[in-house]
Amino acid sequence: MSRAEAVEIFELHARVCKAIADGKRLLIINELRDGPRTVGELVAALAIPQANASQHLAILRDRGVVTARRSGSNVYYALTSSKVIEAVDLLYEFMTERRDVGAIPLAG
Repeated sequence: MSRAEAVEIFELHARVCKAIADGKRLLIINELRDGPRTVGELVAALAIPQANASQHLAILRDRGVVTARRSGSNVYYALTSSKVIEAVDLLYEFMTERRDVGAIPLAG
């Protein structure tokens, strides 16, 4: 891989990391782990305003983390890859381990 290609991949990596660097977006990703959901279903499950959910979904969609598919009057959102869940789960495990040894404060 050339240096230019590596730089491009790292820039894409950073964009995706920024997309998942929000608690509500992580909750949305978690809700999508079992399959596609409508905005209404996500709003009900997470108890967040629809406008807020739509904003977060737009960011996740822009970064290629989720896709949207219209079916009648509903739009279903789904993860683009199961690897998103694997990555989030690995980070969760890392944070839990680091917190348990006191390396990461609970609040900050």
